Amino acid sequence: MLTQEQIEKFERDGYLVVDRLVSVAEVLEPLEIEYTALLRGLCQQWSCDDRLPAAADEKDFSSMIMAAVDAGIDYFQPIDISLPTGDINARTPFHAGPAVFALMTNTAVLDAVESLLGPELTSNPIQHVRVKPPRGALKGAEKRPHIVATDWHQDRGVTHADADESRMVTVWVAVTAATEENGCLQVIPGSHKQPMLTHCPASGQLRIPKQQFSEAMAQPLPVPAGGAVFFHPNTIHSSLENTSASIRWSFDLRYNVTGDSTGREFFPSFVARSFSAPETELRSATAWRQLWEDARTRLSCGAPVDIHRWDGEDELCA
Repeated sequence: MLTQEQIEKFERDGYLVVDRLVSVAEVLEPLEIEYTALLRGLCQQWSCDDRLPAAADEKDFSSMIMAAVDAGIDYFQPIDISLPTGDINARTPFHAGPAVFALMTNTAVLDAVESLLGPELTSNPIQHVRVKPPRGALKGAEKRPHIVATDWHQDRGVTHADADESRMVTVWVAVTAATEENGCLQVIPGSHKQPMLTHCPASGQLRIPKQQFSEAMAQPLPVPAGGAVFFHPNTIHSSLENTSASIRWSFDLRYNVTGDSTGREFFPSFVARSFSAPETELRSATAWRQLWEDARTRLSCGAPVDIHRWDGEDELCA
């Protein structure tokens, strides 16, 4: 559980850095093993398709990512833990593995979130892996926030309007140490006390026009591997560019009070913790994956998915 001092800091500033939240040996190493195996299989297929040189799959996780980047291969969606915006079909890839589920249901993570939201917790489906290569290694006009620097936004801004009153918290977990050089998060302290601001879709991202806040107040948030940053949904934040020579790897997870809207009801959520009805908790990684497979089947028969409510027509977006 968080201390009273930590809770008060979160309530005052709209964010909280916890340097040691999850175990490197028990949580991060299984994630690295799982993702290395996943990426090795992808590299084998890309090699069979003559998109990667032979033996690319014999490298470590970071080197395989960089091999994909060098070859101009879009590696992101096959390793992400959510379905994408836009068209979804029966073969749209995603990753829902047991080590990811173990992170999402980790006792230390849920204890901290319970300190902020109470004991009835739903795992919100607005969640992503972020494996950010060095900016100089990227080819073309890559703008996606999961790969390059993330523009200024509020997490409530990426939901639909039915979640405007939902009680939720974002947990950003560092798998590799996040530094100012490799693109750590930055935050506008106290900005959660503002209402949700206008967001504008631009170049593959949502951004808050800078006339709505003072960027001079930005505070970078370096965090070691296994550490985490907790965000109020109205806190304005972004990430820096990765100017280092190595990848920066993290997960951003979200939780809301059970019964509140997730903001993306078309994607699957699950009860992660319940004091009043513990039998409702999802405890199976296989069952979690099935929820996403079922959603993919259902959504592949319908219209393209819009993951937020912004159309860019506001005068602030001009």
